Amino acid sequence: MIRDSERLVRWVGGLLVLVLWAWSLYGGQSLAAPLQLDQKTIPLKPSVTFVRTSFLTGELRDMRVMERVEHGTGKVVGGPVLRAKLTVTNDSENHAARLVGGNIEYLDSEGRQIPIAHTAFPFIGVPSDRLDPGMHTSQVIEVPFPASALKPNALMEVSLELIYLPMSYREDTVNIPVYLGG
Repeated sequence: MIRDSERLVRWVGGLLVLVLWAWSLYGGQSLAAPLQLDQKTIPLKPSVTFVRTSFLTGELRDMRVMERVEHGTGKVVGGPVLRAKLTVTNDSENHAARLVGGNIEYLDSEGRQIPIAHTAFPFIGVPSDRLDPGMHTSQVIEVPFPASALKPNALMEVSLELIYLPMSYREDTVNIPVYLGG
């Protein structure tokens, strides 16, 4: 009569033989080959554009759309993304600004907004909590881009909305009279 311990040893041994057979069959390689992706870049023209609000000047530079495509087939994997470098400068002499974020909107050839979600972005890396007069800050932004706008003549304009809180800024001098105590 076979004892329970012998059954367990035979079962584990059989499982081990099966694993070794599968290992030798596939040469120790993964069963699923990893997906190799390439990046396709589509530049937007003009590649540099300037925007102005009441006292802030913005510059979008190196605007381009990036897509990930499957190597060899060219099949698009995921949605396109707009990537650009945004620089904001405070041109005011008496106002500071707390930069909160921004939003990108896309307009079609007839001037209508192309609906797409999640095109808002936060400002990160501002030197301090605020942008004082004469200061500037830069950051790379990446937001979704509508696939329908990749067709010829489908995109007329990219609109940038800056979200900021203006603050009064003033430098002043205070004189404090002092006396030598004796």
